[in-house]
Amino acid sequence: VSALSPPFPRDSLLLEAGFLAVLVAPLRLLRWGSPAWRPHDAVTFWAVRWLLFRLMFASGVVKLTSRCPTWWGLTALTYHYETQCIPTPGAWLAHQLPVWFQKLSVVATYVIEVAVPVLFFAPLRRLRLFAFYCQVLLQVLIILTGNYNFFNVLTIVLAFSLLDEEHVGRWLGRPRRRQGNGWPPSLGSVLGTLLELCTYGLLLCWTVHYFGLELDWDKKLLDSKVAFTYHEFTMWLRTVTLPLVGVASLSLSWEILVAMYRCACVRGCFWKLWATLQWAIMATATVGLFAVSLVPFTYIEHESNGKLWPGIHQMFGAVERFQVVNSYGLFRRMTGVGGRPEVILEGSYDGHSWTEIEFMYKPGNVSAAPAVVAPHQPRLDWQLWFAALGPHQSSPWFSALVLRLLQGQPDVIRLVQTDESRYPFHARPPTFLRAQLYKYWFTSPSEASPGPAPWWRRQHVQEFFPSVSLGDPTLESLLSQHGLKDKPPDPFPPAPFPPGQAPRSPCPPLRLLSSVRRLCQPVSGPALLWSLYLVAATAVLRALARRGPPPPATKGP
Repeated sequence: VSALSPPFPRDSLLLEAGFLAVLVAPLRLLRWGSPAWRPHDAVTFWAVRWLLFRLMFASGVVKLTSRCPTWWGLTALTYHYETQCIPTPGAWLAHQLPVWFQKLSVVATYVIEVAVPVLFFAPLRRLRLFAFYCQVLLQVLIILTGNYNFFNVLTIVLAFSLLDEEHVGRWLGRPRRRQGNGWPPSLGSVLGTLLELCTYGLLLCWTVHYFGLELDWDKKLLDSKVAFTYHEFTMWLRTVTLPLVGVASLSLSWEILVAMYRCACVRGCFWKLWATLQWAIMATATVGLFAVSLVPFTYIEHESNGKLWPGIHQMFGAVERFQVVNSYGLFRRMTGVGGRPEVILEGSYDGHSWTEIEFMYKPGNVSAAPAVVAPHQPRLDWQLWFAALGPHQSSPWFSALVLRLLQGQPDVIRLVQTDESRYPFHARPPTFLRAQLYKYWFTSPSEASPGPAPWWRRQHVQEFFPSVSLGDPTLESLLSQHGLKDKPPDPFPPAPFPPGQAPRSPCPPLRLLSSVRRLCQPVSGPALLWSLYLVAATAVLRALARRGPPPPATKGP
């Protein structure tokens, strides 16, 4: 399935964040007793901040450039919770919220994804903290209502680039730094507070004006609507795209100059030279990444993309295949407006009595509660969601899935159910397989039914995949058409090893991996990943707690 499907945006984000981690990760953290501060840290952390900005800003913009009527009508969330790939029980609760609140939630999403990311580069610390908590709030709400594997956790990790050591120190219980008397306040403090209040006021006025927020006292609700046209939005986007690049350039230049000054403050000729060399390497790498990333970032506005220097396009073409920089834009269009399409596989031994094959994570049984699987990503369940959006010919891998289930291949069955007792054909493979297309909707609290209350209601739409068996001409034709048919066995297979020579045993790493896989098979994917996450988080917190306060002034300004 993974080989036949394109990478998800979260896979691209993981690749880019992993590459940035090479620049950001302080190797001196391995020495628990030493401080990990380096003069160029602010430069490399800026690269993480720029990645977070591109991710969030593009995700907000594409919702409007796609001309999706649900995003423009602010009704997207009235469909999103039940039509997303793998909802959670929290999605059922969120789906029951009144429509005016759902529309207001879409407005909040636009503000957090389009307006707030500009504050990532704000010179005021409290504005960056405000932006950090806005992003964390959005990601936590998404985690509670949807299973998007590691994506939201990774986004929160990227948002930590907006914090400073003093704020993190408060979380760890460190005492606050002593500052001067609070009264009378300095001129800089007054100007900073005024600028901060003006920013919040401007953000609020912008929201009220462009989303037509009106309080209806009679109905006791806050009404909202988009108060601008598509043409006005595209003109605004064309106006701000390149200036945003300029703001980011100024912010990066400032961080590079401050890091250079910190290198000059390092004591000792050798250490000063060593710090300057590291600064030069990291600053050059960050500037190169920033320049190359301008190409995918300006995909949101093609006229701005065409105004970039041709050399930047050539640089991007040289590194594009490595995916160290990518374009983003999540939830561009809302699918399943008329009901959530869902593919249900059915098996039979006689072709008359059919039994549904229930998957571990995706909706199937209407009485089964939605699963909580994050940060695990069940790719087969995800691909079945995409397959339901079109005919089965658009998903060539589906024919191969049917073939492997008819053959009873254990590795494929474990993708459906790790618990063999819950797979209805664990004793022997089914003789026939077919797939039906249904439309699913969340139930409402007012829908009463005998027995356990169902989470879903569904309606049959049509046959998705015809009834086939092993050797069926229809199945053989589909496999041949997509190049997925098994090759016939070679009548004269080559010798597995030279004559007179014993077969080689697997190398130790392969044996170790095989043993670990056998040990982990009884454990579910979510439980295994959460265990690894908790171990890693514990190690990081212990390392931060042992570091103590920031380095003294002899190491820098």
